Formats: sequence, C-alpha cells, structure tokens
Amino acid sequence: MPPTRYDRVAQALHWLTALLIFAILPIAWHMIMLARDNPQRETWYTVHKSIGITILALAVLRLVWRGLHPPPPLPDTMSKIEDGAAVLSHWLLYVVLLAMPISGYLLSAAGGHPVSYFGLFEIPNLVPQSPTLSRAGATVHILGQWAVYALIVLHLAATAWHIVVRRDALLDRMLPEQTHSS
Repeated sequence: MPPTRYDRVAQALHWLTALLIFAILPIAWHMIMLARDNPQRETWYTVHKSIGITILALAVLRLVWRGLHPPPPLPDTMSKIEDGAAVLSHWLLYVVLLAMPISGYLLSAAGGHPVSYFGLFEIPNLVPQSPTLSRAGATVHILGQWAVYALIVLHLAATAWHIVVRRDALLDRMLPEQTHSS
C-alpha cells in the first residue's frame, strides 16, 4: 500500500518554506515603506534578499526531493477536477517559489546592487548591469507578489475546506505521524 503521508524531509521542507514565506512578506512591506535615506533600509533589503535566496534553495531542494520521493497519492474521495486543481496549484506554487527569488536577483544584480547573503558573503553577479533587465526583473517581482498572495490564499482556503467541510484528513499528509504510547 502506498504511503498516505509525505516523508519527514518533505514535511520539514514544506513547513520551513511556509515559515520563510510568512517572514519575507512583512519584511518586504516594511522595507519598501522606509525612506531612501533611512540607515536601516539596506539591512532590511539584505534580510529580504537573503530569505529569498534561502527560499529559492529550498524550492530547488524540494523539487529534487519530490523527484526522488514522489508525493503520496491524493485521497480517493477527491474528484478528477479536484485532483487536477490540487496538482496545478502546487506546480504554480513551485513556479512562484522559483520566479520570485530569480526576478528579485535580476532586479538587484542588473540594477547594480550587490546581493549579499545575510552579510556573510556576496552572491556572484551573473548578469550584466542593465536597466532593461533590472526593470524586467522588477516587473516580474511586482506581478509575482500578487500571484504569491493569490496562491497562498488558495492553498490555505483549500486546506481549511478539507479540514472543515470534507473532513478527509488531507492536512495529515503534511504533518508528522502521531504516535500514541500505551
């Protein structure tokens, strides 16, 4: 019988990614509200970029892990349409998890701004300085934030629907198995 849960590594990667997404969003809102001459502005941008790089690394790791350890099958109680919607929304989340950090990197690096990882080291600049490329990165990054919001709301709403309406324990797939001692 195939497993009904994701393995512990997939669960840990999922929850760590979720935690970082919920950290990066208020940081982004805070940093863009700071005046350009605010001495804390650069620090917040560095933290934002660093979390974004971490999310990118986790997304790549998650995709590799998923390729080596396929997810458990969806419950039989779900219709073909629900299955398709679940698969599509998950792949769109992966696209966003990759596109947002990459577009942020292009925005910064092509704009001539160094990308430091928590001040520990600088990420190599792999693109030429180019206002056009920087603007393209900015456009994708700005539009991508709306995709992030929409996909997070969709993901949370679907989870709530499965918990409250369907009561099919779908969330258990992403939670560690509970052991009961006798």
